[in-house]
Amino acid sequence: MKSIILKSLTFSFIALSLWSCKKDETQSVANAGSGGSLKSSATTVVLDKTMLATNVITFSLTNANFGYQAAVTNVLQLAVKGTSFANPKEAILPANATSKAYNGLDFNNLLLSLNLPTTANSDVEIRIKSTISNNLAPVYSNVVSLSAKPFPLTAWIYVPGNYQGWNPATADSLVSLTGNGVYTGVIAFDGGNFKITPAKKWDIAYGVAGAGKISTSGGDISSISAGAKQLDVDINNLTYTITPLVWGIIGNAIPGSNWSVDTDMKYINDGKGTWKVTVALTAGEFKFRKNHDWGTNYGGNPAGTLNGDNIAITSAGNYTITLDIPNNKYTLVKN
Repeated sequence: MKSIILKSLTFSFIALSLWSCKKDETQSVANAGSGGSLKSSATTVVLDKTMLATNVITFSLTNANFGYQAAVTNVLQLAVKGTSFANPKEAILPANATSKAYNGLDFNNLLLSLNLPTTANSDVEIRIKSTISNNLAPVYSNVVSLSAKPFPLTAWIYVPGNYQGWNPATADSLVSLTGNGVYTGVIAFDGGNFKITPAKKWDIAYGVAGAGKISTSGGDISSISAGAKQLDVDINNLTYTITPLVWGIIGNAIPGSNWSVDTDMKYINDGKGTWKVTVALTAGEFKFRKNHDWGTNYGGNPAGTLNGDNIAITSAGNYTITLDIPNNKYTLVKN
């Protein structure tokens, strides 16, 4: 019996020892970490609008080492050379990525976010910031230097016509926020015709070339009728559409309106979707409505609300009113 007990104890101690060893072997402790490496496929990048969909640069990287196989989050950091990454712009990289390619549009956006000039090359520094989930301080790769010049993304074309005396130099404009050849804007036409010019002069002018088509040999384009119209032009496919669109204000705070006559606002053709009007108001109320119809109207205070309450004006005076459709808000500024 004594022998059996001793053998049992011996096996227990051995098992405990083996379990303890196995546990020690699986323990992992993260250290302060060392940064990975970064390489760039180019040292100079000069961008233009023909490169929007073309890969212009590829970054190759290896992961940082935190002492064990950790889930590492890598972020590409860009900064103007000489700023010591004091205010970098960041782009999170896909998990486990060993490379990241950028097309012209995406890399141009990164460069523009640094407020780089578009008329000359600038020196940019790029590195990888690596972190793991247990709140250790980030580590950084080597720094890659790049000489880069972005292009101004926003582009305009112009719409001279009868509504403004056929003068390209003072014509209203359409905007393309991505510079991709597709332009849009809203213009208050007078019912007369118009044309489209890529510059504020008559050197090149597009006119109508059949239903919905334009060409440089086409005739004057009809604005359909008087009033504000959204005009969309695709220079790549030489097409256009024109659609009535206006936002206005209506209410007893607007002299001459009395809830029956709209005062049209002017669309700001900068791609931000805002409308503006400067008008004398009296004490009373008003609302915003689309296309002179109560089917789509905004009110409420202080944010714009579809079918919201009337907006009160307690103090008469001259006001500048801005309606921000994309963000559902408006501002009233007494001049």
